[in-house]
Amino acid sequence: MLAGQRRDYLSLIQADFTDKAIPGNGKIEMSKFEKTRWAVNEFSQDYRDDANIYLPFRSQFFEITKSFYEHFISQNIKAKILDLGCGDDLFIQELLKSFAPAMVTLVDGSIEMLEAAKKRLGNQANLHFMQASFQELFANDTLTEHFDFIYSSLAIHHLPFAEKKKLYTLIHKHLSPGGHFVHYDVVVSSVEQLEKWYLSLWRQWIQQHPAEERREELLGIPNQYKSNRDNIPDTLDSQLEALEQIGFRNVDCYFKYGIFSLFGGSK
Repeated sequence: MLAGQRRDYLSLIQADFTDKAIPGNGKIEMSKFEKTRWAVNEFSQDYRDDANIYLPFRSQFFEITKSFYEHFISQNIKAKILDLGCGDDLFIQELLKSFAPAMVTLVDGSIEMLEAAKKRLGNQANLHFMQASFQELFANDTLTEHFDFIYSSLAIHHLPFAEKKKLYTLIHKHLSPGGHFVHYDVVVSSVEQLEKWYLSLWRQWIQQHPAEERREELLGIPNQYKSNRDNIPDTLDSQLEALEQIGFRNVDCYFKYGIFSLFGGSK
């Protein structure tokens, strides 16, 4: 990647650090997304390739989620999966290497990311793709199925807390009895000093992993994440409490490293 392209690339990371479309003030503005370099395959691929560098223990989060699926879902040969805010869906690709659910529905607000997911996953009969923002799901509830496993990765933190609760309520509604919701996302600490330490852990991860020439440009990502008003993380405790109030059972945090958490519940 040329130097000018690299600067543009990092400016987009400053807009967000996930592989999802960018919700602005709770509403995804597709026109802004379509005008960015994310629509260029080589550019967005470079971004996705770097995710394991700047997202701590990303592969471990995936492996733990796969273990959860194996333990609680895999014996159900009719299992239906929903991935909300799927991006290009590396996780589903990894899941399908080991398991064969009856149906997988992938939802994202970005047509570009859905196309990237289709390219990654191929043309499989059990895959269904839906373009919809979270707000469109609130308004129209275009989901027509109930699911045994609902997953979301690094997307819901863009929503204000009231909208997080709306989405959690929608998720609970569309879980089959005995179904499970697993959420991989960033959270914020209610203790300022802990939050500062968690961010330092994130910087240490980046410091230890990329090639030396990449460190300086990637080490700024934690500060950029904190300064971006489109990122609206809430505390882990407040979200666990919200899940319980909505009616989820067995609510818990399954894995956590700094601000990165894997949590959920069942119906």
